[in-house]
Amino acid sequence: MISRLPSASLLPVVIAGALLVAVPTVAFSAQQAKPRAAAQKHKNKAAAAEPAFTTDANGRSVPVLANKAWVLMDYDSGQVLASSNADEPLPPASLTKMMTSYLVEQGLKNGKVKPTDMVTMSESAWCRGGKGGDSCMFVPLNTQASVMDMLRGVVIASGNDASKALAEHIGGSEAGFVAMMNAEAKKLGMTKTQFANAAGLPDPNNKASARDLAVLAAAIIRNSAEYYPIYAEREFTYNGIKQGNRNALLYTDPTVDGLKTGHTQEAGYCLTASAKRNGMRLISVIMNADSMQARADQTRVLFNWGYANFEQARPAQAGATLTSAKVTYGVAQTVNAGVAQDWALLVPRGESAAVQTSVALNPVLEAPIAKGAVVGKIVATVNGKPVGEAPLVALADVERAGFFERLRQRVVGWFVK
Repeated sequence: MISRLPSASLLPVVIAGALLVAVPTVAFSAQQAKPRAAAQKHKNKAAAAEPAFTTDANGRSVPVLANKAWVLMDYDSGQVLASSNADEPLPPASLTKMMTSYLVEQGLKNGKVKPTDMVTMSESAWCRGGKGGDSCMFVPLNTQASVMDMLRGVVIASGNDASKALAEHIGGSEAGFVAMMNAEAKKLGMTKTQFANAAGLPDPNNKASARDLAVLAAAIIRNSAEYYPIYAEREFTYNGIKQGNRNALLYTDPTVDGLKTGHTQEAGYCLTASAKRNGMRLISVIMNADSMQARADQTRVLFNWGYANFEQARPAQAGATLTSAKVTYGVAQTVNAGVAQDWALLVPRGESAAVQTSVALNPVLEAPIAKGAVVGKIVATVNGKPVGEAPLVALADVERAGFFERLRQRVVGWFVK
């Protein structure tokens, strides 16, 4: 067959095709190419259709999203700015892996696990070729990979195999690790969550609420700060296979730096994400959207709405004396009280200057009192409406007085009311 040069009329098409080929792309495994390629389309897509809004009980205009549950939360204060079905336990799919990665990170922090420890890919954890669209890191059977590689395999590649192998390595078995997951969920206050496996595979006992997942995301950002940058990495290569992060917002929004996607037929398309703009961090959770594009678009709507409608206020600084509390039976008769750490909260945009605070002390404070003990609370209001509260703590130790001083104080108390 004779090869012919393209005619002049076809040259623009040929040139355009060559340019497209020259654009760098992220290579994925054959099993994962389709869904991840769809995520990449967000780079070039125009804005989605204008989102719908409704008016909530406070008279605010809030987004209406086509999914089963969602939450938008302020990272610093834990305030939920808006939500829908926030406390309904739903299948979390691979959002489950956030707890798996969190426990690995905490193990690295406390020294129980070392970054260079080698983890064996057992037959029970192994992905048998990634059939059926499984999410895999593709560690060969009976070989080993380091804890840090496995952690990236969980966070970036969403590897079911890496999740199970790490669970077996840290918990002795996946069941042992799941017990650790549920204990940590309880510790974090995730009251609507129950884990059944380390990867988020379909199981009627694997449930989590959108609010709980936002709490877990905040814990990762706060308590695993050294490892949190991994959640923003766009690709991971292991065993010669390059895989891209499924979080489409990492490619389109430079303020987004995590966290995790999830999908099963039952769970739909899920996404927990975090963004930081001008020092203000928000966390969003989308559960059971109908496509990869929908979960990304809905997250984008929430972030844009949150940053457009709220601003940060800092009513109190750590260590500053906000009030003095009376102490009975102490060497000192009063103790200064304030907040343990800088207190930040979100208020409607334009109202940070209108924030007022009041304190409420516990009715009885009896020595001994340790520095940092809760002695009351501080409440912030805007135009008379509460917008947040924080615990008041003792700023110093107060030792218990001796017997005769306590007796003297008791006698004086009979006459002074």
